[in-house]
Amino acid sequence: MNPWLAACVVLTALLLPVLWLGARGSEVRRLIGLQMFGQIVVLIGMAFSRAVRQPSYLIVPLALAILSVTGILVYTRLLSPRPEEQT
Repeated sequence: MNPWLAACVVLTALLLPVLWLGARGSEVRRLIGLQMFGQIVVLIGMAFSRAVRQPSYLIVPLALAILSVTGILVYTRLLSPRPEEQT
């Protein structure tokens, strides 16, 4: 087995506790789980690209990394407490 494919398998196994973290707990814990999930999926995509020796497959994980960071910023903006509107 290719060591890069072994890395993909190990990283995929790491998704289970991250999914549990993202499904349980407070908003902050779910946010941490979502961010960790995105980072692990990016790493899996990069390792898979290296395993099959196709550098063109790196486009998807790199785009996902940018979208993941942007999505987390939007999500934290929605979670932030809003000031009371004045009438």
